[in-house]
Amino acid sequence: MKKFFINFGNAVMVFYKTITSIFTKRIEWDTTLEQIVKIGNESLPLVILCGAFTGMVFALQVGETSISIFNEPIYIGLSLAYSLVLELGPVLTSLVVTGRAGAAMTAEIGTMKVTEQIDALYTLGSEPISYIFVPRFIAFFVSLPILVLFADCSGILGGLVVAKLKLGYPISKYWEEIRTLGISTFSHGILKSFVFALLIVWIACYNGIETKGGAEGVGKATTKSVVVSMVFILVTDYFLTSLLLSFGIV
Repeated sequence: MKKFFINFGNAVMVFYKTITSIFTKRIEWDTTLEQIVKIGNESLPLVILCGAFTGMVFALQVGETSISIFNEPIYIGLSLAYSLVLELGPVLTSLVVTGRAGAAMTAEIGTMKVTEQIDALYTLGSEPISYIFVPRFIAFFVSLPILVLFADCSGILGGLVVAKLKLGYPISKYWEEIRTLGISTFSHGILKSFVFALLIVWIACYNGIETKGGAEGVGKATTKSVVVSMVFILVTDYFLTSLLLSFGIV
């Protein structure tokens, strides 16, 4: 228990120093843009693929279920759009990005730690928080909401393909149901993506900077980062959904 509170306190201090550095220190924009490419551009094909097939299987399940109950497919577009925009889009995208970008980030920072590159930054008079953490925090805040939008769009299009070709659902009816979504519905998922971005980059950076024990330590830190991030995303999703619903953001 004592170790838990020590780690939690250290993590909070890292978060505080990073946020204050964003507003008080010079930002390394070249590094930030490089991280945006790594997180966003390199994750985009995987996010689109996962989003498309999630939409396809969801449309198939909803269509077949409605056929077995009502003898015809109904509300495929509406059910798919709400599920993707509110939950599946931000949650699945965050989990995918955690496994790809979050793990790579922890491994990169962990390698820098065990090879004493971070100690070298102190020797050269540079602040590791400003040089390493700040660009990654900004990059995640920029990249993840955009990736969520791509996941939503690819899922809706994938569902449309299955609804039309597999179930014979009219395209015009599908899009009519999609258009019933309001701005607040999309803002629900986008707000979640900002919170999930914070969790992923915070956990990834902290586990990277706390890495010990050479190559084996890097592997353990990376595994821990991915597992903890996924658990926090799923747990936070419930409480965040409850909070947003209480404010009428749905």
